[in-house]
Amino acid sequence: MANAKIIALAGSLRKNSFNHAVIEHAAELAKQQGAEVEILSLAELDLPMFNEDVEAQGVPANVQILKDKLRSADAILLASPEYNGSITAVLKNAIDWASRTEAGAEPAFRNKVVALFAASPGGLGGLRGLNHVRDILSGIGALVLGDQLAVPAIHTLLDENGKISDAGASEKIGGLTSQLVEVTSKLNS
Repeated sequence: MANAKIIALAGSLRKNSFNHAVIEHAAELAKQQGAEVEILSLAELDLPMFNEDVEAQGVPANVQILKDKLRSADAILLASPEYNGSITAVLKNAIDWASRTEAGAEPAFRNKVVALFAASPGGLGGLRGLNHVRDILSGIGALVLGDQLAVPAIHTLLDENGKISDAGASEKIGGLTSQLVEVTSKLNS
């Protein structure tokens, strides 16, 4: 059985994003379990806002990169900050672009196993936004794991380099990551 190919991304543009810290930690744990993991940065992709007029002129190069990488993956580790109780605009925009299909192409999220994470300094850890992400991804054919993880008070769980240093948080992130790797491996066998 081949190793699971996983794309990891956070729905944030901020350089020192708490959600980037969670997704980087999850990606490292998935690699330790034998998965191939590539972390994508939405800031580096710098996707234009979705617009059918732009799409009609040709899919922007970075949008095509995003679609191709998602299509080639078996699974997705996704951390979504919560903005005003919902999904971030940058993540929604990326999903909107990636969900557009070309003739003969598989939808980018269809049948991808997805683990959802959120992190916030607040007491709910971004939990409210995860329901919106789940609804969107389920609606476009992703296989979103039933379990999800919201990490509250994330700012207290990081070391001076912005890395997860709390053993309890690491264990919880590892648990959901392991579930993603396991389910993906079973589906691929």
